[in-house]
Amino acid sequence: MCACPHLAAGMKYALLFIIISHRHMDLTALLMIKYRIMKDLMNDIKTGNFRNAYLLYGAEDYLRRLMTKRLTDALIPDGNSINLSSWSGSAVTEGAVIDQGETLPFFSDRRVICLDHTGFFTVGKKDGDASGETGALAEYVKNLPEYLVLIFTEESADKRSRLFKAVQKYGRVVEFPEQTEETLTGWILKMLDAEHLKIRKPNMEYLLGRTGTGMTRIRLETDKLIHFCQEEGLSEVTREAITEVTTGMTEDRIFDMIAAITEHRIRTAMNLYGDLLSLKEPPMRILMLTGRQYRQLMAIKELDSEGLGQQQIAAALSIHPYAVKKSLPLAKRYTSQQLRDAVVFCADMEEDVKTGRISEEISVTLVIIRLAK
Repeated sequence: MCACPHLAAGMKYALLFIIISHRHMDLTALLMIKYRIMKDLMNDIKTGNFRNAYLLYGAEDYLRRLMTKRLTDALIPDGNSINLSSWSGSAVTEGAVIDQGETLPFFSDRRVICLDHTGFFTVGKKDGDASGETGALAEYVKNLPEYLVLIFTEESADKRSRLFKAVQKYGRVVEFPEQTEETLTGWILKMLDAEHLKIRKPNMEYLLGRTGTGMTRIRLETDKLIHFCQEEGLSEVTREAITEVTTGMTEDRIFDMIAAITEHRIRTAMNLYGDLLSLKEPPMRILMLTGRQYRQLMAIKELDSEGLGQQQIAAALSIHPYAVKKSLPLAKRYTSQQLRDAVVFCADMEEDVKTGRISEEISVTLVIIRLAK
Protein backbone atom coordinates (compact mmCIF):
# COMPACT_ATOMS: atom_id res chain seq x y z
CA MET A 1 0.00 0.00 0.00
CA CYS A 2 1.40 3.41 -0.95
CA ALA A 3 1.92 5.70 2.08
CA CYS A 4 1.31 8.88 0.09
CA PRO A 5 -2.34 9.26 -1.02
CA HIS A 6 -1.43 11.86 -3.67
CA LEU A 7 1.20 9.56 -5.15
CA ALA A 8 -1.24 6.64 -5.08
CA ALA A 9 -3.84 8.71 -6.88
CA GLY A 10 -1.25 9.84 -9.42
CA MET A 11 -0.19 6.26 -10.07
CA LYS A 12 -3.81 5.23 -10.50
CA TYR A 13 -4.52 7.84 -13.14
CA ALA A 14 -1.18 7.31 -14.84
CA LEU A 15 -1.83 3.60 -15.24
CA LEU A 16 -5.51 3.60 -16.08
CA PHE A 17 -6.80 4.69 -19.44
CA ILE A 18 -9.31 7.50 -19.21
CA ILE A 19 -12.03 5.85 -21.22
CA ILE A 20 -14.05 8.28 -23.27
CA SER A 21 -17.56 7.12 -23.95
CA HIS A 22 -18.12 5.93 -27.52
CA ARG A 23 -21.73 4.93 -27.00
CA HIS A 24 -22.86 7.00 -29.97
CA MET A 25 -19.91 6.09 -32.17
CA ASP A 26 -19.88 2.66 -33.79
CA LEU A 27 -16.85 0.95 -35.29
CA THR A 28 -17.32 2.35 -38.78
CA ALA A 29 -17.60 5.89 -37.42
CA LEU A 30 -14.40 5.36 -35.46
CA LEU A 31 -12.61 4.27 -38.61
CA MET A 32 -14.13 7.05 -40.72
CA ILE A 33 -12.06 9.50 -38.69
CA LYS A 34 -8.91 8.03 -40.19
CA TYR A 35 -10.02 6.73 -43.58
CA ARG A 36 -11.71 9.14 -45.95
CA ILE A 37 -12.57 6.38 -48.41
CA MET A 38 -14.54 4.57 -45.69
CA LYS A 39 -16.48 7.80 -45.25
CA ASP A 40 -17.32 7.80 -48.96
CA LEU A 41 -18.65 4.23 -48.73
CA MET A 42 -20.73 5.05 -45.66
CA ASN A 43 -22.09 8.10 -47.46
CA ASP A 44 -23.23 5.88 -50.36
CA ILE A 45 -25.12 3.70 -47.88
CA LYS A 46 -26.59 6.66 -45.99
CA THR A 47 -27.80 8.56 -49.07
CA GLY A 48 -28.76 5.55 -51.19
CA ASN A 49 -26.69 6.98 -54.03
CA PHE A 50 -24.94 3.73 -54.97
CA ARG A 51 -22.25 2.99 -57.52
CA ASN A 52 -22.78 0.07 -59.87
CA ALA A 53 -19.54 -1.66 -58.90
CA TYR A 54 -17.63 -1.97 -55.62
CA LEU A 55 -14.32 -3.58 -54.77
CA LEU A 56 -13.73 -4.13 -51.04
CA TYR A 57 -10.26 -5.55 -50.49
CA GLY A 58 -7.45 -5.69 -47.96
CA ALA A 59 -5.91 -7.70 -45.14
CA GLU A 60 -8.63 -6.93 -42.57
CA ASP A 61 -11.36 -9.46 -43.35
CA TYR A 62 -13.55 -8.44 -40.36
CA LEU A 63 -14.12 -5.00 -41.86
CA ARG A 64 -14.55 -6.41 -45.35
CA ARG A 65 -17.30 -8.73 -44.18
CA LEU A 66 -18.92 -6.06 -42.01
CA MET A 67 -19.11 -3.50 -44.78
CA THR A 68 -20.14 -6.04 -47.42
CA LYS A 69 -23.14 -6.93 -45.25
CA ARG A 70 -24.03 -3.30 -44.61
CA LEU A 71 -23.79 -2.50 -48.29
CA THR A 72 -25.83 -5.55 -49.30
CA ASP A 73 -28.51 -4.84 -46.67
CA ALA A 74 -28.78 -1.26 -47.90
CA LEU A 75 -29.04 -2.34 -51.54
CA ILE A 76 -31.72 -4.97 -50.81
CA PRO A 77 -33.46 -3.66 -47.66
CA ASP A 78 -36.37 -6.08 -47.91
CA GLY A 79 -34.01 -9.06 -47.83
CA ASN A 80 -35.38 -10.40 -51.13
CA SER A 81 -32.70 -13.02 -51.77
CA ILE A 82 -34.09 -13.88 -55.18
CA ASN A 83 -32.31 -10.77 -56.50
CA LEU A 84 -29.08 -11.49 -54.65
CA SER A 85 -26.45 -13.87 -56.05
CA SER A 86 -23.31 -14.81 -54.12
CA TRP A 87 -20.41 -16.61 -55.79
CA SER A 88 -17.05 -17.53 -54.32
CA GLY A 89 -13.83 -19.08 -55.55
CA SER A 90 -11.66 -19.12 -58.64
CA ALA A 91 -14.03 -21.37 -60.59
CA VAL A 92 -16.30 -18.39 -61.30
CA THR A 93 -15.94 -17.15 -64.88
CA GLU A 94 -16.37 -13.69 -66.32
CA GLY A 95 -18.94 -15.00 -68.77
CA ALA A 96 -21.11 -16.46 -66.01
CA VAL A 97 -21.07 -13.15 -64.13
CA ILE A 98 -22.06 -11.21 -67.23
CA ASP A 99 -24.87 -13.67 -68.04
CA GLN A 100 -26.22 -13.36 -64.50
CA GLY A 101 -25.91 -9.58 -64.66
CA GLU A 102 -28.08 -9.46 -67.77
CA THR A 103 -30.91 -11.18 -65.91
CA LEU A 104 -33.49 -8.55 -64.95
CA PRO A 105 -34.41 -8.28 -61.25
CA PHE A 106 -37.62 -10.00 -60.14
CA PHE A 107 -40.21 -7.51 -58.87
CA SER A 108 -37.45 -5.14 -57.76
CA ASP A 109 -35.43 -2.21 -59.02
CA ARG A 110 -32.10 -3.82 -58.28
CA ARG A 111 -30.06 -6.99 -58.71
CA VAL A 112 -26.90 -7.53 -56.62
CA ILE A 113 -24.09 -9.98 -57.38
CA CYS A 114 -21.48 -10.61 -54.65
CA LEU A 115 -18.19 -12.11 -55.85
CA ASP A 116 -15.74 -13.27 -53.17
CA HIS A 117 -12.11 -14.32 -53.73
CA THR A 118 -12.58 -14.96 -57.44
CA GLY A 119 -9.05 -14.00 -58.48
CA PHE A 120 -10.38 -11.59 -61.09
CA PHE A 121 -8.00 -8.90 -59.81
CA THR A 122 -4.82 -10.95 -60.24
CA VAL A 123 -2.83 -10.01 -63.33
CA GLY A 124 -2.02 -13.02 -65.49
CA LYS A 125 -4.54 -15.30 -63.78
CA LYS A 126 -7.91 -14.04 -64.95
CA ASP A 127 -6.92 -10.78 -66.56
CA GLY A 128 -5.18 -11.96 -69.69
CA ASP A 129 -5.09 -14.39 -72.55
CA ALA A 130 -2.99 -16.94 -70.62
CA SER A 131 -6.02 -17.95 -68.56
CA GLY A 132 -8.44 -17.92 -71.45
CA GLU A 133 -10.26 -14.86 -70.08
CA THR A 134 -11.00 -12.02 -72.49
CA GLY A 135 -11.14 -9.07 -70.09
CA ALA A 136 -14.82 -8.81 -70.94
CA LEU A 137 -15.77 -8.15 -67.31
CA ALA A 138 -13.59 -5.02 -67.20
CA GLU A 139 -15.41 -3.79 -70.32
CA TYR A 140 -18.76 -4.76 -68.83
CA VAL A 141 -18.10 -2.69 -65.70
CA LYS A 142 -17.73 0.40 -67.86
CA ASN A 143 -21.38 0.24 -68.88
CA LEU A 144 -23.32 -1.81 -66.32
CA PRO A 145 -27.13 -1.96 -66.45
CA GLU A 146 -28.73 0.64 -64.19
CA TYR A 147 -30.36 -2.05 -62.04
CA LEU A 148 -27.15 -4.03 -61.43
CA VAL A 149 -24.59 -3.70 -58.61
CA LEU A 150 -21.46 -5.86 -58.51
CA ILE A 151 -19.68 -6.26 -55.14
CA PHE A 152 -16.20 -7.79 -55.32
CA THR A 153 -14.41 -8.79 -52.11
CA GLU A 154 -10.76 -9.85 -52.20
CA GLU A 155 -7.93 -10.21 -49.73
CA SER A 156 -5.60 -8.62 -52.26
CA ALA A 157 -6.00 -6.91 -55.61
CA ASP A 158 -3.44 -5.97 -58.23
CA LYS A 159 -3.88 -2.31 -59.11
CA ARG A 160 -2.45 -3.03 -62.57
CA SER A 161 -5.35 -5.27 -63.56
CA ARG A 162 -7.86 -3.99 -66.07
CA LEU A 163 -10.75 -4.83 -63.80
CA PHE A 164 -9.25 -2.89 -60.87
CA LYS A 165 -8.82 0.16 -63.06
CA ALA A 166 -12.36 -0.16 -64.40
CA VAL A 167 -13.95 -0.44 -60.93
CA GLN A 168 -11.80 2.42 -59.68
CA LYS A 169 -12.96 4.66 -62.53
CA TYR A 170 -16.61 3.65 -62.84
CA GLY A 171 -17.39 2.37 -59.33
CA ARG A 172 -15.76 2.55 -55.92
CA VAL A 173 -12.66 0.82 -54.56
CA VAL A 174 -12.28 0.54 -50.77
CA GLU A 175 -9.17 -0.87 -49.10
CA PHE A 176 -9.29 -2.37 -45.61
CA PRO A 177 -5.67 -2.62 -44.42
CA GLU A 178 -4.51 -4.13 -41.15
CA GLN A 179 -5.51 -1.62 -38.49
CA THR A 180 -3.11 0.46 -36.42
CA GLU A 181 -2.56 -0.09 -32.72
CA GLU A 182 -4.29 3.23 -32.02
CA THR A 183 -7.43 2.20 -33.90
CA LEU A 184 -7.53 -1.28 -32.35
CA THR A 185 -7.02 0.15 -28.86
CA GLY A 186 -9.88 2.60 -29.40
CA TRP A 187 -12.13 -0.20 -30.58
CA ILE A 188 -11.37 -2.43 -27.60
CA LEU A 189 -11.88 0.49 -25.22
CA LYS A 190 -15.24 1.15 -26.81
CA MET A 191 -16.34 -2.48 -26.27
CA LEU A 192 -15.10 -2.50 -22.66
CA ASP A 193 -16.58 0.91 -21.87
CA ALA A 194 -19.99 -0.26 -23.04
CA GLU A 195 -19.81 -2.91 -20.29
CA HIS A 196 -18.36 -0.48 -17.67
CA LEU A 197 -14.95 -2.15 -17.69
CA LYS A 198 -11.53 -0.50 -17.47
CA ILE A 199 -8.13 -1.75 -18.50
CA ARG A 200 -4.60 -0.62 -17.69
CA LYS A 201 -2.27 0.31 -20.54
CA PRO A 202 0.22 -2.54 -19.92
CA ASN A 203 -2.67 -5.01 -19.90
CA MET A 204 -4.00 -3.58 -23.17
CA GLU A 205 -0.57 -4.19 -24.71
CA TYR A 206 -0.56 -7.70 -23.27
CA LEU A 207 -4.03 -8.39 -24.69
CA LEU A 208 -3.05 -7.22 -28.18
CA GLY A 209 0.15 -9.21 -27.93
CA ARG A 210 -1.90 -12.37 -27.34
CA THR A 211 -4.61 -11.71 -29.89
CA GLY A 212 -2.59 -10.23 -32.72
CA THR A 213 -4.04 -7.48 -34.90
CA GLY A 214 -6.79 -9.45 -36.66
CA MET A 215 -10.09 -7.88 -35.68
CA THR A 216 -12.10 -11.11 -35.86
CA ARG A 217 -9.87 -12.68 -33.22
CA ILE A 218 -9.80 -9.51 -31.12
CA ARG A 219 -13.59 -9.38 -31.10
CA LEU A 220 -13.86 -13.04 -30.06
CA GLU A 221 -11.29 -12.78 -27.26
CA THR A 222 -12.67 -9.46 -25.98
CA ASP A 223 -16.18 -10.90 -25.81
CA LYS A 224 -14.81 -13.81 -23.76
CA LEU A 225 -13.04 -11.39 -21.45
CA ILE A 226 -16.16 -9.30 -20.93
CA HIS A 227 -18.22 -12.37 -20.07
CA PHE A 228 -15.54 -13.60 -17.66
CA CYS A 229 -15.25 -10.24 -15.88
CA GLN A 230 -19.03 -10.01 -15.52
CA GLU A 231 -19.20 -13.52 -14.11
CA GLU A 232 -16.40 -12.75 -11.63
CA GLY A 233 -17.78 -9.33 -10.68
CA LEU A 234 -14.66 -7.50 -11.92
CA SER A 235 -14.69 -3.82 -12.87
CA GLU A 236 -11.24 -3.96 -14.46
CA VAL A 237 -9.64 -6.34 -16.95
CA THR A 238 -6.56 -7.74 -15.26
CA ARG A 239 -3.53 -9.50 -16.70
CA GLU A 240 -4.59 -12.63 -14.82
CA ALA A 241 -8.02 -12.53 -16.47
CA ILE A 242 -6.44 -12.12 -19.91
CA THR A 243 -4.15 -15.09 -19.31
CA GLU A 244 -7.01 -17.19 -17.93
CA VAL A 245 -9.55 -16.50 -20.65
CA THR A 246 -7.81 -15.71 -23.92
CA THR A 247 -6.22 -18.27 -26.18
CA GLY A 248 -2.62 -17.43 -26.96
CA MET A 249 -1.50 -17.72 -30.54
CA THR A 250 0.86 -20.43 -31.70
CA GLU A 251 3.54 -17.76 -32.03
CA ASP A 252 3.27 -17.08 -28.27
CA ARG A 253 3.92 -20.72 -27.42
CA ILE A 254 6.85 -20.82 -29.81
CA PHE A 255 8.25 -17.67 -28.21
CA ASP A 256 8.04 -19.42 -24.82
CA MET A 257 9.87 -22.38 -26.36
CA ILE A 258 12.63 -20.10 -27.67
CA ALA A 259 12.87 -18.42 -24.25
CA ALA A 260 13.41 -21.86 -22.71
CA ILE A 261 16.05 -22.64 -25.34
CA THR A 262 17.80 -19.34 -24.55
CA GLU A 263 17.92 -20.29 -20.87
CA HIS A 264 19.23 -23.79 -21.75
CA ARG A 265 16.10 -25.45 -20.31
CA ILE A 266 15.91 -28.28 -22.82
CA ARG A 267 13.26 -30.28 -20.97
CA THR A 268 10.94 -27.25 -20.73
CA ALA A 269 11.44 -26.49 -24.42
CA MET A 270 10.68 -30.10 -25.33
CA ASN A 271 7.53 -30.06 -23.17
CA LEU A 272 6.36 -26.89 -24.94
CA TYR A 273 7.06 -28.56 -28.29
CA GLY A 274 4.97 -31.53 -27.11
CA ASP A 275 2.15 -29.15 -26.16
CA LEU A 276 2.17 -27.69 -29.68
CA LEU A 277 2.02 -31.18 -31.22
CA SER A 278 -0.89 -32.10 -28.94
CA LEU A 279 -2.71 -29.04 -30.31
CA LYS A 280 -2.32 -30.57 -33.80
CA GLU A 281 0.21 -27.99 -34.95
CA PRO A 282 2.18 -29.44 -37.90
CA PRO A 283 5.89 -29.84 -37.02
CA MET A 284 6.90 -28.14 -40.27
CA ARG A 285 4.86 -25.07 -39.35
CA ILE A 286 6.45 -25.03 -35.89
CA LEU A 287 9.88 -25.20 -37.52
CA MET A 288 9.09 -22.38 -39.94
CA LEU A 289 7.65 -20.15 -37.20
CA THR A 290 10.68 -20.85 -35.02
CA GLY A 291 12.97 -19.74 -37.83
CA ARG A 292 10.83 -16.65 -38.37
CA GLN A 293 11.01 -15.68 -34.70
CA TYR A 294 14.80 -16.03 -34.70
CA ARG A 295 14.93 -13.80 -37.80
CA GLN A 296 12.76 -11.31 -35.94
CA LEU A 297 15.03 -11.43 -32.89
CA MET A 298 18.02 -10.81 -35.15
CA ALA A 299 16.33 -7.80 -36.78
CA ILE A 300 15.26 -6.37 -33.40
CA LYS A 301 18.80 -6.69 -32.03
CA GLU A 302 20.27 -5.01 -35.11
CA LEU A 303 17.83 -2.08 -35.02
CA ASP A 304 18.29 -1.69 -31.27
CA SER A 305 22.05 -1.50 -31.75
CA GLU A 306 21.45 1.32 -34.23
CA GLY A 307 19.76 3.32 -31.47
CA LEU A 308 16.12 2.93 -32.53
CA GLY A 309 13.45 2.99 -29.84
CA GLN A 310 10.84 0.26 -29.38
CA GLN A 311 8.13 2.15 -31.27
CA GLN A 312 10.53 2.81 -34.16
CA ILE A 313 11.57 -0.83 -34.27
CA ALA A 314 7.92 -1.92 -34.30
CA ALA A 315 7.17 0.44 -37.19
CA ALA A 316 10.25 -0.67 -39.15
CA LEU A 317 9.36 -4.36 -38.79
CA SER A 318 5.57 -3.89 -39.05
CA ILE A 319 4.96 -5.71 -35.77
CA HIS A 320 3.10 -4.82 -32.59
CA PRO A 321 5.10 -2.71 -30.08
CA TYR A 322 4.34 -5.29 -27.39
CA ALA A 323 6.15 -7.91 -29.46
CA VAL A 324 9.24 -5.69 -29.50
CA LYS A 325 8.97 -5.02 -25.78
CA LYS A 326 8.74 -8.75 -25.08
CA SER A 327 11.45 -9.79 -27.55
CA LEU A 328 14.11 -7.19 -26.86
CA PRO A 329 15.37 -8.68 -23.55
CA LEU A 330 15.60 -12.08 -25.25
CA ALA A 331 17.45 -10.66 -28.25
CA LYS A 332 19.99 -9.00 -25.96
CA ARG A 333 20.91 -12.37 -24.46
CA TYR A 334 22.31 -13.47 -27.82
CA THR A 335 25.23 -12.15 -29.81
CA SER A 336 24.51 -11.13 -33.39
CA GLN A 337 26.51 -14.11 -34.61
CA GLN A 338 24.53 -16.54 -32.42
CA LEU A 339 21.27 -15.26 -33.89
CA ARG A 340 22.62 -15.54 -37.44
CA ASP A 341 23.72 -19.10 -36.71
CA ALA A 342 20.25 -19.93 -35.32
CA VAL A 343 18.56 -18.52 -38.42
CA VAL A 344 20.88 -20.50 -40.72
CA PHE A 345 20.38 -23.72 -38.75
CA CYS A 346 16.59 -23.43 -38.89
CA ALA A 347 16.80 -22.82 -42.64
CA ASP A 348 19.05 -25.88 -43.02
CA MET A 349 16.54 -28.00 -41.10
CA GLU A 350 13.72 -26.81 -43.37
CA GLU A 351 15.78 -27.78 -46.41
CA ASP A 352 16.58 -31.20 -44.91
CA VAL A 353 12.88 -31.86 -44.26
CA LYS A 354 11.88 -30.80 -47.79
CA THR A 355 14.54 -33.04 -49.35
CA GLY A 356 13.59 -35.99 -47.14
CA ARG A 357 16.86 -36.22 -45.20
CA ILE A 358 15.06 -35.99 -41.83
CA SER A 359 11.47 -36.12 -40.61
CA GLU A 360 9.49 -33.06 -39.60
CA GLU A 361 9.20 -34.17 -35.97
CA ILE A 362 12.95 -34.76 -35.60
CA SER A 363 13.83 -31.39 -37.18
CA VAL A 364 12.35 -29.33 -34.34
CA THR A 365 13.93 -31.62 -31.73
CA LEU A 366 17.33 -31.06 -33.35
CA VAL A 367 16.77 -27.29 -33.33
CA ILE A 368 15.97 -27.37 -29.61
CA ILE A 369 18.99 -29.52 -28.70
CA ARG A 370 21.44 -27.61 -30.93
CA LEU A 371 20.40 -24.09 -29.93
CA ALA A 372 19.96 -24.83 -26.23
CA LYS A 373 23.60 -25.91 -25.82
